[in-house]
Amino acid sequence: MNINNHKKRLETEFRKLESVGSSLSGKMKLVRESAFTKFPLVFVLLSSFGLVATFYGFEKVIDQIPFLTNNPFLILITGIAVLLFTGALYKKLS
Repeated sequence: MNINNHKKRLETEFRKLESVGSSLSGKMKLVRESAFTKFPLVFVLLSSFGLVATFYGFEKVIDQIPFLTNNPFLILITGIAVLLFTGALYKKLS
């Protein structure tokens, strides 16, 4: 009997936690959306910087690998193969 009461109490607590989580998620969504609508240029610039920094970082890493530096055609083939693989994987998972 005590175990059943304990299980019911745990289920009640989990339901409370789920409701708190969903209400916080909704509030955070509103904050995110309002911040983006208030400062769209800041978000665009930060996103652009992140993308460019990532590409530049990849370029610097590739430059440090002598085999890849001496074979740029291999980099091109590897990049295309990765894109084909990820595209096929995306298509299969959808």
